Amino acid sequence: MFSGIIEAVEPILSAQSLHGAVRIQVQKPDHFNDLHLGDSVATNGVCLTVEAVTEKVITFALAAETLLILKMDTNRLVGQRVNLERSLRMGDRIHGHLVTGHVDSLGRVVRTEGQGESWFLDFEVSPALGALIWKKGSITLHGVSLTVNEVSGNRVSVCLIPETLKRTNLKDLKVGDFVNIEPDYFAKALVHNFGDRLKALLGDKTHEL
Repeated sequence: MFSGIIEAVEPILSAQSLHGAVRIQVQKPDHFNDLHLGDSVATNGVCLTVEAVTEKVITFALAAETLLILKMDTNRLVGQRVNLERSLRMGDRIHGHLVTGHVDSLGRVVRTEGQGESWFLDFEVSPALGALIWKKGSITLHGVSLTVNEVSGNRVSVCLIPETLKRTNLKDLKVGDFVNIEPDYFAKALVHNFGDRLKALLGDKTHEL
């Protein structure tokens, strides 16, 4: 489990295509000095297991399901900067919101615009996520915990503060790029367990929740 507060942004150093998987090596942040084999690290919001770690490099494997959801172009991975967050420890403060690292889908960026020191990022989501995203709710983009600013149909807008721009790779996104999306964990659980009852009560208005 993670909090969506990014600890470091580092480049992918290598990517090796395997049978049904891809092995990547990411530059290890200097302060990630407590990593062990089997630990979990959110990498652009995707929970990955540490396969190997040295003083300079962390090695992960992206499994078939991850590759299917993220639709990765493995030929363009090397050099990409990724957001990194180590898993939470019991007793840690949660400054963002609870994030599982299980990305549900991709969103396509349709607007990036600076206004003063703020940066607005708009993206289109799958209609299937409609019941899980609402104004002032929580959402995770590339592993970053954010508050939804506006929702209009399948278009979602967030507003990034200077600290977020400084600590993450979200400023790198351009119109047409894809971003990893994980909706609020509790909303997913609620809709999964009570979705049919909610639809019976509200008809087609579950997207307004």
